[in-house]
Amino acid sequence: MKRIVYIVLAVPIGIALIVLSVANRQPVILRLDPFNDINPALSVSLPFFAFLFAALLIGMIIGAVAVWLGQSKHRKAARRERGEAHKWRDEAEASRKRADELAASLSASQSSGVGLPAPSNNDKAA
Repeated sequence: MKRIVYIVLAVPIGIALIVLSVANRQPVILRLDPFNDINPALSVSLPFFAFLFAALLIGMIIGAVAVWLGQSKHRKAARRERGEAHKWRDEAEASRKRADELAASLSASQSSGVGLPAPSNNDKAA
């Protein structure tokens, strides 16, 4: 399902970007000096589609950073819960070992007869 949605969205966007890049090959000057229009100190001359792609890339990076920062509370909660899960798993493993040790010592004491009362004749009446 995700693949179909991706294809339905990505193919038209890719075609549109290719058409825009072919249609906008003329060089454009980006002036970064607002005080001198005639001879700007900072200017870049590139095809217009380069500026379009740069704007798209910058927007994607800003969006990714915003999402990453917005999800920080969820990542923090996941780390905390993962730590708790490890703690509880370690505690359960320690309890399981203790139970195994107690069961082994109980079965050893029953097999050796230590600590058990001797059978009496009253117990055998049936």
